[in-house]
Amino acid sequence: MAESDAAPTVKEIPGSYGVPFVSPIRDRLDFYYFQGADKYFQSRVDKYHSTVIRLNVPPGPFMASDPRVVAVLDAKSFPVLFDVSKVEKKDVFTGTYMPSTSLTGGYRVCSYLDPSEPSHAKVKQLLFNVLASRKDAVVPAFRTNFTALFQTMESQLASAGKSDFNKLNDNTSFEFLGEAYFGVRPSSTELGATGPTKSTKWLFLQLCPLMTLGLPKILEELLLHTFPLPPLIAKGDYKALYKYFSDAAGSALDSAEKLGLSREEACHNLLFATVFNSYGGMKVLLPGILGWLAKAEESLHARLAKEIRAAVAGEGGKVTLNAVEKMELTRSVVYEALRMDPPVKYQYGKAKQDLVIESHDAAYQVKKGEMIFGYQPLATRDPKVFDKAEQFIGDRFLGDEGKKLIKYVVWSNGPETETPSVANKQCPGKELVVLVGRLLVVEFFLRYDTFTADVGTILLGSQVTVTSLTKSSYSSSSTTTTNL
Repeated sequence: MAESDAAPTVKEIPGSYGVPFVSPIRDRLDFYYFQGADKYFQSRVDKYHSTVIRLNVPPGPFMASDPRVVAVLDAKSFPVLFDVSKVEKKDVFTGTYMPSTSLTGGYRVCSYLDPSEPSHAKVKQLLFNVLASRKDAVVPAFRTNFTALFQTMESQLASAGKSDFNKLNDNTSFEFLGEAYFGVRPSSTELGATGPTKSTKWLFLQLCPLMTLGLPKILEELLLHTFPLPPLIAKGDYKALYKYFSDAAGSALDSAEKLGLSREEACHNLLFATVFNSYGGMKVLLPGILGWLAKAEESLHARLAKEIRAAVAGEGGKVTLNAVEKMELTRSVVYEALRMDPPVKYQYGKAKQDLVIESHDAAYQVKKGEMIFGYQPLATRDPKVFDKAEQFIGDRFLGDEGKKLIKYVVWSNGPETETPSVANKQCPGKELVVLVGRLLVVEFFLRYDTFTADVGTILLGSQVTVTSLTKSSYSSSSTTTTNL
């Protein structure tokens, strides 16, 4: 949509932080229980007629010393958070609070480092090296592991009439990442089948201030949102995970030493990047994609199946990177899922100097040291950028006009049209994540023509329970449907 080229008017930032201590707790209750995240932010946009607002963000007292932020809630103001010349990214990965470094071996891992810190470039280059060295392993590892997932799903549908995709995905994604990144399946080591459970416990200790479990409010407020849970709870789990990475990532750790990192620091960073960033992301991303497809029309399923099968047939029946790159509708579907529900919804940065932030309608002065916060779903559902912004439209990013919108897909802590580097904070696995999302769609519609599922919410993402699958004649001599 066209915007005026006229310079916007500089205004005071509207909004209020309210009464210290009292208002942040009241706002926290609104955020978690009385409004929910979307309504919490949208109601304030509506109240102040602005998408740049002063407000409090959770968790607040006593977890966070200062809950006050300048919120940027539209597609135009949001990108200030990607500009590391304007904002500092030190210790703001999880926002206004930071989990204890006891959960990461005493190290501030890469996600908490600003690019100006010496270790940032070394660790991020290590991650780039791992991804580059293992690029040929991704597709075969994904196919092997997710073929087994779909076989289990079919068995569960046949015996119980439904299948919990999230549970299957949790186990499968952990196996896939170990095999894809390091060539060692976690289940073949001392970890056995415990890796996903240990990882989830460790992740929970870091993310619980931003979630609810459906427990009585007073319990959640005391246990999750007011004081950090002791890292000791996951000490044994983390030790077992570290042992796996120390053994499996030998080649990567050798590479780390050449970059000037100790093996210990490198191992803690590889663990965090694999378990928190990659595994934590896949726990949200893949159910999210499948959930949106479950709610889409069967006509979209048919178009995907046609595109995917034609591209694979053109490669002699093989799923190759070349085949996947030809699947434009598949890519658009993944972009649209990332637009509707980005795996990481919150971004933060502290203003390095006094600066001006522009929204569609005005400009606002931000003072040095102020925390800037972005709630990504409002930015990526901006009605001034996207038509029918609240609707999932699978082919939104096709054609010349669709391609112009790709820059507004910013799930990776940067525009989809830009490239991660050691000098920025964009996700080093950006291309891999989009590939994995596409591979899920590819494998699914090679096997099935269509499906149904119940889609709900769980913690930080979607809960998908598959209730029927219509098998494809492409991969089977007969088409059958298993129904609830």
